[in-house]
Amino acid sequence: MKMIYNYIAIEGTIGAGKTSLATKISEDYNGKLILEQFDDNPFLPKFYLEADKYAFPLELSFLAERYQQLTAQLHSQDLFKNFTISDYFITKSLIFAQKTLPNDLFGLYNKLFQIINASLPTPDLLVYLYLRVDRLQENIRLRGRSYEQSIGNDYLEGIQQGYFEFIKQQQNMRILILDTNDIDFVKNPADYQKIMYHIEQEYAIGIHRIVV
Repeated sequence: MKMIYNYIAIEGTIGAGKTSLATKISEDYNGKLILEQFDDNPFLPKFYLEADKYAFPLELSFLAERYQQLTAQLHSQDLFKNFTISDYFITKSLIFAQKTLPNDLFGLYNKLFQIINASLPTPDLLVYLYLRVDRLQENIRLRGRSYEQSIGNDYLEGIQQGYFEFIKQQQNMRILILDTNDIDFVKNPADYQKIMYHIEQEYAIGIHRIVV
């Protein structure tokens, strides 16, 4: 199957299913897959225990790692792949930092982010997976990462609101918001095909479309 986009980014709050969807699409459409590397970040477990102390080094390390990975992957061609798909978009760095950092540190962080962001390409399509917080928590529990089990609802709601604010501010970006609360695109092929239908339709329709 041929993909009509050159670069797709899948986004969503923690536990939304980004990696699962990006991986499946890459396999079915012969895409170059970029998965965020975060399991080896030494600050992540510490952040969930002492957020105020470790927020700034955590956000800086994530920004550096994401920039390094995206620069290497997006600027190199793979002649055997039809397109590129990632399970994150660099702007997530700014969304999370705004939630976790105090105003003075966020101001500094934002300056660094804008310099980095200017050198990276924008996805042809950003797909945002929306799940209610209770469903996010269920997925977090099921995947069993010990350091994530203490994540509170308020934190998830704040991150999700940050994504919504970002989406509302975009004027020239093709964005598809998928409400996946009542579907299972991993286990149900019909639900997955429904998602792919909307992704393909989005090419002709435009920006900021919500599929419920």
